[in-house]
Order: sequence, then structure tokens, then C-alpha cells
Amino acid sequence: MAIATINPATGQTVKTFDPMTEAEVDAALERAATCFSSYRTTSLEQRAQWLRAAADLLEAEADDVAAMMTQEMGKTLAAAKAEALKCAKGFRYYAEHSAAMLADEPADAEAVGASKAYMRYQPMGVVLAVMPWNFPLWQTVRFAAPALMAGNVGVLKHASNVPQSALYISDVLERAGFPKGCFQTLLIPSDGVEAIVRDPRVVAATLTGSEPAGRAVAAIAGDEVKHTVLELGGSDPFIVMPSADIPKAVETAITARVQNNGQSCIAAKRFIIHTDVYDEFVDRFVDGFRALTVGDPTDDKTDVGPLATEQGREDLEKLVDGAVSAGAKVLTGGKRVDGAGWYYEPTVIADISKDMELYSAEAFGPVASVYRAADIDEAIAIANDSTFGLGGNAWTTDPAEQDRFIDEIESGQVFINGMTTSFPELGFGGIKRSGYGRELTAHGIREFCNLKTVWIA
Repeated sequence: MAIATINPATGQTVKTFDPMTEAEVDAALERAATCFSSYRTTSLEQRAQWLRAAADLLEAEADDVAAMMTQEMGKTLAAAKAEALKCAKGFRYYAEHSAAMLADEPADAEAVGASKAYMRYQPMGVVLAVMPWNFPLWQTVRFAAPALMAGNVGVLKHASNVPQSALYISDVLERAGFPKGCFQTLLIPSDGVEAIVRDPRVVAATLTGSEPAGRAVAAIAGDEVKHTVLELGGSDPFIVMPSADIPKAVETAITARVQNNGQSCIAAKRFIIHTDVYDEFVDRFVDGFRALTVGDPTDDKTDVGPLATEQGREDLEKLVDGAVSAGAKVLTGGKRVDGAGWYYEPTVIADISKDMELYSAEAFGPVASVYRAADIDEAIAIANDSTFGLGGNAWTTDPAEQDRFIDEIESGQVFINGMTTSFPELGFGGIKRSGYGRELTAHGIREFCNLKTVWIA
């Protein structure tokens, strides 16, 4: 894929970028390694000051940043501005809380025969971040903020269709005061990642993206004995039980499925409805999908914009068309929108069987799969019948049912009577083939720290 901004709403190429040469990449890695040797000694107070300055810049530039993201990947302007402001919040969160998160942890000195014993968090070094296009700033910030506060430095290989977003994040951090080389964007194709992971100046890697990409990076890092954190997407269940507030559940379900034009790893994708409320839920759900406005993402009236790439729309079409040809029933939508841009109709599809690829694949776009469950046992069984395990939603006012969903849904996070989302204050990550490791909170900042045990006689 060329490194270029291609407007998904029109299909027109806006700007192209030349990939960096091997010599330019080498120079960037050398700057990073040199920067780390001094940056690791800066105080937490100084790092926090720079991070707050970055937040100030993001807030001041939020409108322009939103327009840039909308042009690059097609999210609505409202969603793009919300993302920019969320990034500023993420910067401020780590500026405020990192000192406590990285404080020495005392141990029982007497039990280990010491006068003093504790554990200290120390930075690891240069960390490679391989990031996706769907949340071009937030995905990067939720790595960069904790990594920089911990004293690490970063190099970013972003998705090739969001180069302006990639360059902006490194630029805003440098303008905020972080030393040159502290966080750099590498404009390189995907086949350049292996050499960077193997480079001895790079000590670890984090990747958010597809399962094949995660497997590749993890295998290379494993061969080099380097730490990795992976977030590889999901096919989150959204379970509705008879005690649920059905109108509220439907309203939330629609937002949960079409947020970011349906291109979110934690978007609800499989709607598992108890048979007693199935018909009511599905009727309301389909009506809500039909009422959505698909169109220009810069128009305030638009609910759903285009898919980010032409290939993404083709992949989504294949999933839906394959399911329909095998007997699934489209309740609304099911087709691409004619005309310029990579639009796809908001779609609800039912009667999905295990032999269909749609049953097990992640549908990355505004396509909702609905399933009927006879009882809570079947609902949980359907929810867990997936190779993914990122998030999950369950709607019930029954405390016993809530406990079962919390205990038995196989995922990294479960939201009860609400929509799965990410907060700096909550750990984020998955299990099974959704990846491993955690981002955000103290868990996120400690992922790329050496926990050093100290024992003093």
C-alpha cells in the first residue's frame, strides 16, 4: 500500500509521501537510542510538564486535527474532534498519575533478611509502536503517553493510509518540548517492520491491528527475545436479557455497532438476544439502522461515513454476500452505496450458521449479526464461541445474571448495561486471539518497564 492520504469519501488521492530510505530509518533509530540515554534521567515532573503542553496544543488545534482525521480515514467530524480531545485527556491523565504508578513498591525486608527491600520501575529503552488507522491519534496516544512518562522513547510505524496523523503526533510532542528523537514517526511500508523489530537498539514492540500482523510481529520479537503487547481486534458480543431496558439497549446497540463507521475493535458486532425479547429488540434495532444517515463525514447530519479503504469495503462485502448465499437473511442494508467513496449500507443480518465465515470473522464495518438465545446458558455459549476475547456487553437488571456474565464471558472487559469503550482509568486489552498485555491505567505504563528488585543488607 502506498503511503498516502486518500479521502475515503471521494476515493481521491490528497497527498502522497515517499517512504524513508534505510539510511533515514537507521539515523532515526540512532537518534532514538541517543535520546534515551539522556531522556531516561529527566524528572517525572519535567515529563509531565511536556505532556500537559502537548494536551494544550491538541485542545487548541482540535478542529484542524479533526478535519485531518476525517479526510484520512472517513470518521465523522464530531467523532474526530471527540478523539482529539480524548487524546488530550489521556496526556493529562498520565501527567497527573504517573508518579504514583511508578513509585517504588516496598517489600517485607525482615522476611527476606534485609534492612530494606523494594521494587523499582525503570524504563526499557526504544519501543516500536505499530498502529492502525481506525483511531489514528488515540491508538498512538494510549501507548505514547505512558511510555514517555515511564522514561522510554518511541518510534511509530503507523498505517500507510494515515500519514498526516502519524506525522502530527510526533510533531505535537516535539513542539510540546520533548527532546528531538524522543518520539519519531517512521514513514515505511509494512515489510520494513521486521528489520526494526530485530534492530538491537529497539527493545520491545506494541501492535494494534490484525491477527496476522500481530502473529508476524510477535514471532519476530519472540525470536529476538523482546517483549510485546498485542491488541488484535475482536468480535464483541452484546447480550440482551428479558429484564433489560429494551429501548435503551437498542439505542446503545446501534451506537455500539456503527461508532467510527463500524470500524472499531471494541464495537459490538454479535447481538445475542433472549428469545423472549428477540422480536421486540430486532424490530426496533432494524428500524434504528434504517433511520441512520449515510453520507459525507463532514456533514453534521451524517451518522455513518465511508469505510476507510476500498479493500475494507470489499472484505465486508465478501463476508455479507457469502453469508447470504449460504442462507443468512439480510433484515436491512446489505449493499455498497453507489457513487464516489467507499460507503456501505448499515446492515443487520440474521440466521447466521457456524459454517459461514461471518460467524467467526470480525466484520469491520457497519454490519450487525443477530442471534436468538433460548436462555442465559445459550447466550453465554454463543458469546464465547469465538476465537476473539476483547470486550463484551450484557444487558440485565438481575444481579445473579450480571455476576454470571462478569464471571463467564471470555474477554478482557465486560460492560453491564452500557457500551464498551476505553478510558485512561480502566485497563484495556484482550484474551484469546484478541492479544495479550494491557494498555491504560498503571498496567499500561508498567508494560514497558523493567521491574527491578532491590535488596539491601
